Amino acid sequence: MIPQSFLTDLLNRIDIVDVVGRYVQLKKGGANFMGLCPFHSEKSPSFTVSPTKQFYHCFGCSAHGNAVGFLIEYSGMGFIDAVKDLAQGVGMVVPDADDKIPPLQRAANQAQALALTEAMTQACDYYRGQLRGATNAIAYLKNRGLTGEVAARFGMGYAPSGWDNLRTVFPDYEVLALVESGLVIDKVDEDGGNKKRYDRFRERIMFPIRNTKGQVIGFGGRVLDQGEPKYLNSPETPLFQKGLELYGLFEARQAIRDAGYVLVTEGYMDVVALAQLGFPQAVATLGTACTSTHVQKLLRQTDSVIFSFDGDKAGRRAARRALEACLPQVSDNKTIKFLFLPAEHDPDSFVREFGADVFEQEIHEAMPLSQFLLREVSGEHDLSTSEGRAHVQFDAKPLLQSMTPSSLRLQIVRGLASMTESTPAEIEALFELSKPVSVARRAPPRQGRPEPVGLELQILRHLVAHPPLSLELDEAALAAFNHFGPDAAERLLYLVACGQALGANGSFAALSQHLKDTSNEYDGLVAEIASEPESDFDSVKLWLIGAVRQIKLAALKQELTQLFSAGLTSDQVGVRYREIMAEQKRLEDDGAAA
Repeated sequence: MIPQSFLTDLLNRIDIVDVVGRYVQLKKGGANFMGLCPFHSEKSPSFTVSPTKQFYHCFGCSAHGNAVGFLIEYSGMGFIDAVKDLAQGVGMVVPDADDKIPPLQRAANQAQALALTEAMTQACDYYRGQLRGATNAIAYLKNRGLTGEVAARFGMGYAPSGWDNLRTVFPDYEVLALVESGLVIDKVDEDGGNKKRYDRFRERIMFPIRNTKGQVIGFGGRVLDQGEPKYLNSPETPLFQKGLELYGLFEARQAIRDAGYVLVTEGYMDVVALAQLGFPQAVATLGTACTSTHVQKLLRQTDSVIFSFDGDKAGRRAARRALEACLPQVSDNKTIKFLFLPAEHDPDSFVREFGADVFEQEIHEAMPLSQFLLREVSGEHDLSTSEGRAHVQFDAKPLLQSMTPSSLRLQIVRGLASMTESTPAEIEALFELSKPVSVARRAPPRQGRPEPVGLELQILRHLVAHPPLSLELDEAALAAFNHFGPDAAERLLYLVACGQALGANGSFAALSQHLKDTSNEYDGLVAEIASEPESDFDSVKLWLIGAVRQIKLAALKQELTQLFSAGLTSDQVGVRYREIMAEQKRLEDDGAAA
């Protein structure tokens, strides 16, 4: 858990204009900076970045947030990765209670990562340069229907023949970073004596693999003619773990947003060819089975994931592994489908033979996860026998146990129950599913709280825009908020607690990120504030003090009315009456002095 104080300090040190400016071309427009929104297609700039609020807001699609939120939404990073990326840029180290790495070792790890990244970048530039003069490689790519434009978009290159071409790229060919990055291999004699170093990639089309920040972290190399292996990938390195990365995700981010879904294929060439043919929203796993981390990354980019597999046995096995990886990540607001092409086709050949429109139709008619799961568990069993139905349930049990309680899980349970002549409650009990849905006692739905209006709304706006204002509110002020009613008081007290937790250096950017992570109730308010000029803190502070004084006076007046109708003795009324009148006079005197 990263302390809120660290996040506040981080957001006060970084400049969101610099962060967003790495990915979006910004131009000064008055007090803010403007650009084309990276989260939806537009021709006229509606995306604004405020250096004073340290916040971005799009008037077109209402996307908004601070620097951390921007990295999460734009690059698909997780929250911790986004914080670490920003912290590294300003020389801060993210505190981690579980991190036992000594400072010197951490510094060494960072230096190693930098050296490996630089080596991969230099190698990528070299391979790209070599492709321009490799007639055999260019002929191969043209034969596959690829243009120079798409090859350049994906940074494709060529590793020529020869054992040590990288010697011309790196003055010190013996440097350790070349081995650690997987660019070269050290072969040692059986007696452990002489060591021979040579390039890993030779006579191959090179596909650079980028992380979510666009850095080259690995390569995939394809032979031009016959040869084994057909594809050769970088080994696992400190930069590159196959189970965590997806080929083409960096290049496909905007296309995924535009299309509303991501298409997951089985290889590098599928991704590049589909981009050439009008489907730039494709990505691929890196010669390994789809993992739960892959699915998590994809669902950060879009609410709809479609897996495309060949219709042969290998494709079916890959689809089953993808299904198992998806189940822990499934939720009711996400859609996951499976597309099976004829055994003789991959996506590239299918589109070229039948056309983009037919392939688009196949995508939209892909099999939903629920249907695929039930088909997988029932396919080889005889449902007309008790033994066959028991086998189906046996196969389905671990799959359903890996799902979180949800409406979709309930739908699958109902389908399985119908298929195996059981009831949903029997399935959930037999499978020992956590938090059974079909038999759960449901609480009555809570009615939505009334929207804030008037004075309450104004106070809410100022507390969000200027979190340090919360430090100006005493216990009497917080108690007076009950004058608005229980729902309003709860809303105001929550904001005050959030603002006070941020402290004197709390900012609109920090508070808005916290609110975004914990509740969607304030999204509209945050968006409105983000789109308006920044208010003056001192003026708002004076207004808030006056507003709180009004609330206290109104609360005292209400209490006075209740006091006379409470049936108390004159002595009891008299004591409290004098206290109320004294407090009223003090508040009125304070108001006159202000």
